[in-house]
Parts: sequence; structure tokens; C-alpha cells
Amino acid sequence: MNSSSRYTRRSFFRQSALAGLAAGAGGPLVDLVRAAAETSAPRAPTSVAFTTGTDRAAMVFQGLKPFAERIRRAIAGRRVVIKPNNVAIDVLLSATHVDCLEGILEFLKSIGRTDNIVIAESAGAGPTFDGFGNYGYTRLADKYGVKLVDLDQEPVEVVQVFDEKDFRPHAVRMSQVLLDPNSYLISATRLKTHDRVIATLSLKNLIVGAPIKDTGFRWGPSSRPGAKNDKPLIHGSGFRGINYNLFAIAQRLHPHVSVLDGVEGMQGNGPVGGTPVDHRVCVVSPDWLAADRVAVELMGIDFAKVGYLNYCAQAKLGEANLAKIEILGPALKDQVKPYHLHDNVAEQLIWMRPVQG
Repeated sequence: MNSSSRYTRRSFFRQSALAGLAAGAGGPLVDLVRAAAETSAPRAPTSVAFTTGTDRAAMVFQGLKPFAERIRRAIAGRRVVIKPNNVAIDVLLSATHVDCLEGILEFLKSIGRTDNIVIAESAGAGPTFDGFGNYGYTRLADKYGVKLVDLDQEPVEVVQVFDEKDFRPHAVRMSQVLLDPNSYLISATRLKTHDRVIATLSLKNLIVGAPIKDTGFRWGPSSRPGAKNDKPLIHGSGFRGINYNLFAIAQRLHPHVSVLDGVEGMQGNGPVGGTPVDHRVCVVSPDWLAADRVAVELMGIDFAKVGYLNYCAQAKLGEANLAKIEILGPALKDQVKPYHLHDNVAEQLIWMRPVQG
């Protein structure tokens, strides 16, 4: 068993507290010297931390530890935004588990960060705060003194996206909280299969959470008359449209750190209606593309079939070559567990074929 699996909840919190004391020993001058040294040093290889076990909080904490100094410097003077995945507000398997968020908050505390942290989401299918309550986020926020933010109630910026039906730009209202360069974005989500892009991981969690919806919007007859939801516009009216839009927006909006919880993943008809996978893995990296690439491998999915990630790799938005990714943890090949894909997977792969004239 991997050593990360043997961490108890007690040792996890004790280590967090001790690391927090150590983080306070430095100062601004030390930070400047370290930053200057790292700027002039050769670029380190892309690293992805990989842990196994069943204690989500401890696994996330251990996954973040190798990047502690890098993250501590990057968050200085910035708001930390933790973006969970609440595509539904009442389906636990589809949502980011509260223990995953707790691991992130304990890590931040261990590097001396306890303020200016928000957990922010625009839920996909109902009132965001209903989801926060259903999944235990309200209790967690009270415990750590962090703020819960409904992105639907925050300022927006209009971004243009592509639609494959008319090949014209379409205006989408997107959250300024996520688009703000002063926001340090941590994307925290499960490993899940998807009905449009094969797999939904850290990049997609962040981008599709950014478009907002009007107050009172719900899917179905209970929605407030006239209430609109801008999220479907990202889908671009088809499998080609959504893959291109995710790639295009990723050039501006992407995670600064990806935390992918695969203790219990979702396979089949995700992102909401799938079935559980007892996988017991966790993937963490400041290179979001490398993290998503490793997650795809662990899910037993052919990377060539995931359109938006291939586009991002082609544009060199991160590292997608497994041979160039340093794995901090056990061998990936020993932890691969093939996920059943969505029933419509053959239709999803239309993005791989040329458009017929």
C-alpha cells in the first residue's frame, strides 16, 4: 500500500498545524530572494502528485505538499478561489466531496493562509446555496471561516463563444470572480465520464462553472418564467462546438492548481447519471493539463478521443506527454481502472471527423 494511504486523520491535522507554524517563520525579503532564484533557475520538469487510499482530506493534503512553496508564493496578495463541481445540487456522486475541500483548506492553513479564501460555484441545475447545504459545504465554511460565493449573484463579463450551427460568435455572461487575474483558482472535482466530451476533469469544471444563470432558473417546469442559463452556450450546439469552446476559453481561464478526487469516480452516463467507481486515487498538479492527462490515463480512456484536451496540448497550454511528466507517487499503470464511457460515446467522437460540405 502507498504510504499516503497510511495517514490517519489525527496525523494529518497534526502535520497541518506544524507546517502552519513553520510557514510563519519567513518574511517578505526571503520571498523575494526565493522568487529571484527560481526565476533564473532552469525550468523544472512538469510534476503531478499522485496519492492512493480512502481518506480524501489526507490524500489531497499530501498531494498538494510537494507544491507548497510554489503555491505559497503564488497566492501572496491574491484571493484564493476554490471551485468545486456542483453540476447537480442533490446528487452526491456528481459533486465534489466536502472532504476534498477540507484537505485543500487544511493545506492552505499549513502554509499560513487562512483569510481571503472563497468556495465559489454556479450550480448547474438549481440554487447554488442549496447545493452547498446539501453537500456539507456550509458546515465546512463555518469551521474554517471561509466565504461561500454564489457566482450567479456576482458581477459578470461578456465573453464570445463559437456555435457550430451558425459559425457566429455568441455572447455569454461569465463570472468576473473567476476571470479576475487577482484570483488564484483551485479546481476541485471528481473523475467523471461525460455525455459531450468523454471526460470532465479540472479544466471543464472551471470553465463551465463560469457562465451564470438568472435567479430562479432550474431545469424543468419549476424554473422561473423568463429565467435564462448561459451555460448551454458554452456547448456550442454540438460536440465540435463544446470541444472548441473549452479550448478557446482555456487560453484565458484555467486552473492554477488542479485537485482531482478519484476516491470514488463516476463512470457511464455522467456527469450526473453515472455509477460509482471504487478507484481510491487522487491527482494534484499546478499544471492543469498534466493533471487532466494523468486522470484520463487512470480512467483507462484513450487520450486521443478527448477533443478539448488534445486541442490544448496542440497549443502547448500545458504538458500532455506522459513521458515528460514526473509522477510523484506510485506507478500509474498499477492504478488504472477502465471507466465505462457514456452510452452516446460514438456520437461524441464526431469531433474527430471533418465537417461535411
